[in-house]
Amino acid sequence: MRNSRRDRAGAGIVKSYGLAVCLAALLLAAPAAAQDFSALARVDASQSQIRAWRQGAEIVLDISQPVPFRVFTLDAPRRLVIDFREVDWTGLARDAIWDGPDSRISALRFGALRPGWSRMVVDLAQPLVIETAGMATTDSDGKARLTVRLIPASEDGFAEASGAPPDPGWDSLVATDVTQSALPPRDDGIVVVAIDPGHGGVDPGAERDGVFEAELMLILARELAEAINRTEGMRSVLTRGSDVFVALDERMTQARLAGADVMISLHADALDEDETHGASIYTLDADARDAASARMAERHDRGDLVAGLDLKGQDDTVATVLMDLARQETAPQSERLADAIVAALEETGAELNSRPRRHAALAVLNAADFASVLVEVGFLSNADDRAALSVQPGRATIIRGLVLALQRWAVDEAARAQLLRR
Repeated sequence: MRNSRRDRAGAGIVKSYGLAVCLAALLLAAPAAAQDFSALARVDASQSQIRAWRQGAEIVLDISQPVPFRVFTLDAPRRLVIDFREVDWTGLARDAIWDGPDSRISALRFGALRPGWSRMVVDLAQPLVIETAGMATTDSDGKARLTVRLIPASEDGFAEASGAPPDPGWDSLVATDVTQSALPPRDDGIVVVAIDPGHGGVDPGAERDGVFEAELMLILARELAEAINRTEGMRSVLTRGSDVFVALDERMTQARLAGADVMISLHADALDEDETHGASIYTLDADARDAASARMAERHDRGDLVAGLDLKGQDDTVATVLMDLARQETAPQSERLADAIVAALEETGAELNSRPRRHAALAVLNAADFASVLVEVGFLSNADDRAALSVQPGRATIIRGLVLALQRWAVDEAARAQLLRR
C-alpha cells in the first residue's frame, strides 16, 4: 500500500496531538483516479478492527476505495469522530469489527450523517488523543485502509486537543444552506405542523430487541404526516424524511423555513428498568427560557432566530429581548398544546405515563417563534409499549390523539387571536 501521509498530493494531514483531516485531494493518487468515485465505499469487516493498541486504541478500516475524510475528538462526553464522503455501512455489524466495551472504548456507532456524508463515532472511556491518522491506498486494486491511533492524555490535554477542525472547504459542504432567510408566518388559515422524528443516521437513539428509536419514530412521523395532510386546514412537513442525521438546530431551521406554526418532536426512550411506560409530553422549562434565548443569540445567524423579523445588525442583547418577547406568546401556546395532547391521547385510548406532563431544557423546544412540544410516545424498554409502537394499529391510537389535539388547539388559538384583535 502507498501511504497518503507520505504523499503531499494525497493531502493527508496528520497531527500527533489533536485532529486529522484528509480531503478530496486524496483522490489524486494515480491508480485510484481511474475509479468511479460516485459509487459508495464499503467496509471490509474481515480486514477491519477497532481494538486496544499499546496503552491506547487503534481503528483500522479497510474500504473499497479512498474517500475524503476527517478525524477529530470531542469532549463532554469524550469521543472520536470520523466523517466520510461517503461510506455505506449497510450490512456491517458492530461486533464484526469491535469486541465490545473495555477500559478504553465504551461504545461504537456509525451511520448516515446527511445525504452524501456518513460518520463513525467511537465513545472513549478515558482521555485518548490522536497520535496518527492516515489513509493508505493499494496500487493493484485501488482499495484503501484508514488507520487512526490514539494515545493516553490528561483530561486537560484531551480537552485542549478536542474540537471539530476549522475547515471552510469542508464546512461549506456539510453546513446548512443559510442562503435562505426565515419566512414570515403565512396568514392563509393553514396550520403548518413540523414533525420531528427524533435521532437518525449515525444517532439511532434507544434500542431494544432489534427495535431502534430512530427507525420507529420515522415510521410514526410519516404516518402522522399523512393523517395531518388528510385533515382540513392543516399541512405537515418533516424535519427528516429518511434515516439521516439532522442536527438539533437544523431541525428548527427547517421548521422555520417551512413556515411552521408548531413543531412536534417524537421520541421513544429506553430505561434500565421496564416498569416505566406510557406517553409523556414535554415543554420548555420556564427557568431554561432565558438561557435558551442567550444561546440562540450567540450561535445563530440573525436571519434564523425569529421568523419575519430582520435582526441583522442587532447585538445579542437585542436579539435575546426580542426572542423573550416572542416566547411570551409561544410558550403559553406550547403549554396549551401539551395539555390538549394529554387529554386527547387519554380520550383515544393511548397509554399515558403516570406523570404525562413534564418540563425540560431540551434543544428542540428552544424555538421562540412557534409553539413546540416533545412527545415521548412510550418506552422501548417496556415490552407492552414496544409491542404497541411496532405495529400500525398501536401507532394509530397515538396518531388519532395527536391529530385531535392539534385540531382542538388550532381552533382554540384562532379564537384567542380573535379576542386579542378586539
